[in-house]
Amino acid sequence: MRISTFFYTIKQGVINIFRNKWFSLASVATIGACLFLFGLFYSIILNFQNIVKTAQEGVSVTVFFDEGISQEKIEEIGALIDKRPEVSKKNFISADEAWEGFKEEYLGEYADGFTENPLADSASYEIYLNDVSMQPALVTYLEGVEGIRTVNRSEITASTLTGVNALVAYISVGIIAILFAVSIFLISNTVTIGISVRKEEITIMKYIGATDFFVRSPFVIEGMLIGVIGALIPVGIIYVLYNKVIEYIVAKFATLSQLLSFLSVETIFSSLLPISIAMGVGIGFLGSITTVRKHLRV
Repeated sequence: MRISTFFYTIKQGVINIFRNKWFSLASVATIGACLFLFGLFYSIILNFQNIVKTAQEGVSVTVFFDEGISQEKIEEIGALIDKRPEVSKKNFISADEAWEGFKEEYLGEYADGFTENPLADSASYEIYLNDVSMQPALVTYLEGVEGIRTVNRSEITASTLTGVNALVAYISVGIIAILFAVSIFLISNTVTIGISVRKEEITIMKYIGATDFFVRSPFVIEGMLIGVIGALIPVGIIYVLYNKVIEYIVAKFATLSQLLSFLSVETIFSSLLPISIAMGVGIGFLGSITTVRKHLRV
């Protein structure tokens, strides 16, 4: 494509937007509304996933060893655990540490009556996972390791968190698909109006030798520009609102803010901005290219 043709295409795409300004405005508003809802939903989902991830990090599998096991054997088991792909980290808790923790939490001053450690065979590994959905595979492996007496795990917590992650993923895909379809429909209508308005001009252009690409490209550019504008406006609004909402929650619900860890606006928008722009451009491109092929038989 020559440079002059490129700039002509861009210019015509911009002109098309202003020529059908009311339809263009309706398309921008619709895309903006859809992507605004997407941005809100995306921000909530990221924070929710962060909360779930934090909860997952607290879920552990605990293994206890056979009575009289040597420290060398315990270290050997630890090396086997470290090699497992499910394992994020592990902590070794000796029998003395287990007793000290038990005394502090449950006995207090009454612990003075014990002269010996009743938890002498309670050394253990606390094992944290990369993903709680991997817990069954790890537990099955650990139960077959020689020297391990008991494997404690929280099946209900693991299955609940795994189910929540799956549910969030399905809901996300469904909402994105609906918003995507609605936006494409609106852009398609806008481009269709533009084609009907310029029908005679397009016919003349074809008679004097204009290529199909030359005729079609302004409408595609028009759709993509509408998509970009419709993406940038809601992203800017969400950027301002996000900080205010987080500040309000922290100020009004201090207890809740201590339990929940919210992501920073920079973390959210490092992914939201490029995704929204890509969605806007993609919606504009798909909506315009399909309409041009359907209604512009040149």
